Amino acid sequence: IDYDETFAPVAQIEAIHLFLAYAAHKDFTVFQIDVKIAFLNGILKEEVYVGQPLSFVSKQYPDHVYALDKALYGLKQAPQACYDVLLLFLIESGFQK
Repeated sequence: IDYDETFAPVAQIEAIHLFLAYAAHKDFTVFQIDVKIAFLNGILKEEVYVGQPLSFVSKQYPDHVYALDKALYGLKQAPQACYDVLLLFLIESGFQK
């Protein structure tokens, strides 16, 4: 992982303007969605371990760490992991990249 570079597939504002202008010209209906917990659905490709939150430290295992299966907010790889899951879903649904 290159922690100096991050990834987020975001459309350029010019592309959005062009799309909306074309849709308005052709009288298309435009829909949009927001996945509230999108970053929590990303599957990690590498091993990532996190410590216990201070408010949730186990008295029995105070030094215990946890291996993550899925991404968390704040991880550098969370946007890429989320995008990979979305891309796979769209391709399996018949869309093309």
